[in-house]
Formats: sequence, structure tokens, C-alpha cells
Amino acid sequence: MIEINDKAIGNVSKHIKYIEIPLDSFTNPEYYPSTGDVEDVIRYFLFMVAIDHRTSYRGVSYEEWVNGKLYHGADLLYRLGMMKYNEDPDFFSPRHMAKIKLKDVISWLNYGKAKIWDINIRAMLLRDLGLKLLKLYHGKACKLIVDSKGYLKRKGKGLIETLKVFKAYEDPVEKKAYLLVKFLERRGIIRIKDLANVEIPVDNHLTRIAFRLNIVTLNSKLWKAISTGKHLTREEDVIIRLTVRKAYKEISRRAGVLPLYLDDFLWMLGRRCCTKPLPKCNNCKVLKYSECPLKNACKGYRDPNYAKLTEHMYIRTWYY
Repeated sequence: MIEINDKAIGNVSKHIKYIEIPLDSFTNPEYYPSTGDVEDVIRYFLFMVAIDHRTSYRGVSYEEWVNGKLYHGADLLYRLGMMKYNEDPDFFSPRHMAKIKLKDVISWLNYGKAKIWDINIRAMLLRDLGLKLLKLYHGKACKLIVDSKGYLKRKGKGLIETLKVFKAYEDPVEKKAYLLVKFLERRGIIRIKDLANVEIPVDNHLTRIAFRLNIVTLNSKLWKAISTGKHLTREEDVIIRLTVRKAYKEISRRAGVLPLYLDDFLWMLGRRCCTKPLPKCNNCKVLKYSECPLKNACKGYRDPNYAKLTEHMYIRTWYY
């Protein structure tokens, strides 16, 4: 159905190796707590990542102006998160989240004309996370980090493994879990001991880029399903994203860059260059480049059929 393409991976890796990736510190006060009590900071990231999945649905964008600036997608989500945090960090306490009402989530995340498409699901994820933190960790988010002892996967006690008890983090491809790890690692809250277990958080941007780079190859049946916008099954979705994750892991290894650092670059590339419905190969600004720095290694740059490929259709999920 889908497999990694070793030749394309080798070619892309050579280009990645020469790209200087400036790492986000995740301290921009528009979106993240720049300082504060460590427990409060962990809670903020834990609850925000829990609801950080697809914000737009069926062509309706999640965007709105806030204090004279237009925010879109995840940027708006985290901006609204910080507005709540600045009002009262205890908004993100497990005790509050365990009892949060739908009307409270609506008044928080539906801002102006921006309406988030699965408000009921996000409210459920927040309540589930809050309740289980109270029951299993006495309401202390920091205990998740302490108990992991710096390991992501370790006989069921690593952070990635223990996060799976929460509905928001149960995804078998672990997108949200590794995104959370990225935030916590960058903030110095967790120091990862088992770097071999670090994976890239695969979302729609990264899947779309992988298809166009041809670092994963699709059989004819899957190609037709994706190119025609057919909705795939949950099993097909998991297989695709795991294969994409494996391909990026190999690129990271060959290029000598941690997968979580590679993610910074790829996510930016997906938003600015490798966009829908078609990429902007020759006219996009990313890092110091005015065009896509991977275009000469990209199948989509040479082949219009690959350029038209976007991520597969599997919309009704909170996994990514």
C-alpha cells in the first residue's frame, strides 16, 4: 500500500543537512507562557496540545483578528489559550478542566467569526485529561515528567507511554504526544535520555510534504483514493502516518538532526511553501530562502501529478 523510498530519502537528506534550522524556544508570550511556575507551564502545554488538532473543516478557516492582528489556525488557538492564561493560570488546572462546561469552551475558543468545528470533542478531551490527572496524579502535571525519569518509552513507564491513558494522547502514531515532548524539551522541562525513541509529530503538513517529496511511495489504489479525495479508514490512516514517520526518522538520521528539530522546519515549510491546493515552489519565504529549499530534491517540483497531491482524507479525528 505504502512504503518508504530509500533513494528519495537519501536525496532529501543531503539537502536537509545544509539547512540551518533556527529552533523555536516556545517562549513568545503571544502563544506561550514565557515564565512562571513550572507546574503552571506544564499544565498549559498539556491541555493546549490536547486540543491542538485540525482547526478548519470543509474549507471553513479558523481565523480572526485579535487586537489588530489576524491569527489563523493553531496560531489563533494558542493566542486564545494565552489570553486565558494571562487572565488566570488556574484556568488550566486539572480541577477546573475536569468540570469545564461546553458553554465555557465555546466562549473561549469561538472568537468573533472564528468557530472551531468540533467544540464538543475538545470539551470532552479537556474534561477527560483533567479528571484523570486528578485521579491518577493527584492533579500534579509535573508528576508525569518526574515519573518518566527522562524516558519516552521504558517498560510502559516512559512519558509517551503514560500519556496514552488520556484520550487526547491515545493516537497510535503519537502526534500530540511528541508535539508535547517538543515543547517541554525546548523549554528545558524534560531532558530526554532515550533519544533513539524520539519521533517526529506527523500532521497534515508533514504528510502532504512526504507525498510530494516522494519519500514514501503509494500503490495505484492508494494514489487514486488520495488524489480523488476519498475518505480512508482509520487503519489506512495509521499505516500511512507510521510510514511517513519512519521516512522522516531516516532523514533525520542521515542528515544528523533530531526529529523534533526537523519538525520545526517542515511545519514552517508546509504552511508557507508546500501549501494546498498547490505548492509555491518558486515563490515562498521560509528561513533565509525566497523559494522552497527542497525543490530540487522534490518529485512534486518536477511532476505536476505529484504537486497536486495533498494529505489523505481522514477528517473526523482528534489525533492530529
